[in-house]
Amino acid sequence: MRRFFSKIIKPLLALAATGAVLSSQQGCSKEQKAEPPAAEARKAGDGPRVISLSVTEKGYEPSPINLKKDEPVKLLVTRKTEQTCATELVMKDYGIHTPLPLNTPVEIAFTPNKTGTLTYGCAMGQMISGTFMVE
Repeated sequence: MRRFFSKIIKPLLALAATGAVLSSQQGCSKEQKAEPPAAEARKAGDGPRVISLSVTEKGYEPSPINLKKDEPVKLLVTRKTEQTCATELVMKDYGIHTPLPLNTPVEIAFTPNKTGTLTYGCAMGQMISGTFMVE
């Protein structure tokens, strides 16, 4: 009986414990969160669309975010961690290079002028990044 336990049961228990630990870790996951639907349709003269972004241990959240071409956008970005290199927001296509002080909301305004995927991220070659899907 001892042999059966040490050769079969112990490895199975170790495998189950490893699976439990790995499934509870989310550090490097690339989960894509859907953007919540807008409460009501915006009108042309309503001013820029305001989007809140947070910088956390997981990166820029939420991401991806859907935008419309030629619709003005105002980002309210708050860095909530010191555990990443995302201390700035860089959007090369729009000449944006904005420092993000810890726990201080920063406004960044721009208007997407072409459709497709628009990537933004940290100043270290966008090692930590997020995306806008411009329609």
